[in-house]
Amino acid sequence: MPVFEYKARDRSGKLISSTIEAENIAQVRDGLRSRGMFIVDIKPPKTGLQQDIKIPGLGGDGKPGLKTVAIFSRQMATMLNSGVPLVQSLAIMQRQSDHKGMQKIIHAMRTDVEAGQPFSEAIAKHPKVFSRLYLNLVRAGEVSGTLDSVLDRISNFLEKDLALRGKIKSAMTYPVIVLVFALGITYFLMTTIVPQFANILTQLGAELPLLTRGLMTVSDFLQHQTIFIALIVAALVFAYRAYYRTPKGRRVVDAIKLKIPVFGTLLQRTAIASFARTFGLLLSSGVNIVESLEITRGTANNAVVEDTLNNSKTAVMGGDLMSNTLASSNIFPPMVVSMIAIGEETGALDAMLGKIADFYDREVEEAVDSLTAAIEPLMIVFLGAIVGLIVAGMFLPMFSVIGQLSQ
Repeated sequence: MPVFEYKARDRSGKLISSTIEAENIAQVRDGLRSRGMFIVDIKPPKTGLQQDIKIPGLGGDGKPGLKTVAIFSRQMATMLNSGVPLVQSLAIMQRQSDHKGMQKIIHAMRTDVEAGQPFSEAIAKHPKVFSRLYLNLVRAGEVSGTLDSVLDRISNFLEKDLALRGKIKSAMTYPVIVLVFALGITYFLMTTIVPQFANILTQLGAELPLLTRGLMTVSDFLQHQTIFIALIVAALVFAYRAYYRTPKGRRVVDAIKLKIPVFGTLLQRTAIASFARTFGLLLSSGVNIVESLEITRGTANNAVVEDTLNNSKTAVMGGDLMSNTLASSNIFPPMVVSMIAIGEETGALDAMLGKIADFYDREVEEAVDSLTAAIEPLMIVFLGAIVGLIVAGMFLPMFSVIGQLSQ
């Protein structure tokens, strides 16, 4: 029977290096797990597993993005679940990754794990790539001996997060493009076409209506004060960013965002979906509720939501129910609060949070579709109104001149 060398940690975290007889690696893995040990590395008697296994590359250079991390998590979960030891899984990922930045990170993590460090400690050295949420989930997976399952959950979470971001981005891209296009056309007409018409009308001595005089004034201002306008815009952007960096400014701006018609509803639903998915994932992975609330608060990206979750954490630490604090906020609807309360009473809070996340994912998708359908005709009307206003302002005096010449 083949003899396998292995490294594993026992329940106390002590690293053990030894050998074991087994028919295959899967048998070694099952035997070690049945003894409550966390596998670090298994060296087979033959080099079959050392051969290159073709795995789709992660692509790109520089700092790995969220998509790269999601793919890495999915592939690591697949290999660990198939019985490939952690060190060998990292070695395979390092060889097959097309992302140079990710290759370096995986190499560093592999070196740390080979030196006897836990996978979570190796991940903790790369906070710009692996978030605190990721780190705590991996740590929980190591403690429970279910690292493969946790990585699978993480990959599902990241894929849903990417899909949600993609939907929101696609909804916002169209109106931004149309708005930029409308402003560009307006600037071109006001600085190129309107001045030529203004010269013609001045030479003809025609009586100019109020609309035409207003357009000529704006045109003259745009021609001679473009740099001044650019400086004002830059100053406003700088002031906004400086104000938003302050705690008070961030709370004020984020509160206003949630109250904007249509967009505010979309942001609220997105925040609830993200909260439920993140919080539920942490709880189901074995992270305690206080730590889960703290981590979820750090991923909220909205000061109002963060304050609410912070209040909930304080309440939970004081022995109160989280749902009582959420009920007093204006962020979480009664349905969400009621489902969380039921989850707290029945001990199935993570399952309830999963249902909330699925429901609000659909709500966000419907809101995005409705927003896109509503914005498209509005932006077309907006663009047509601007062009029509300029054309009317220039041609109304021409009709007056033609009428005088025909008399």
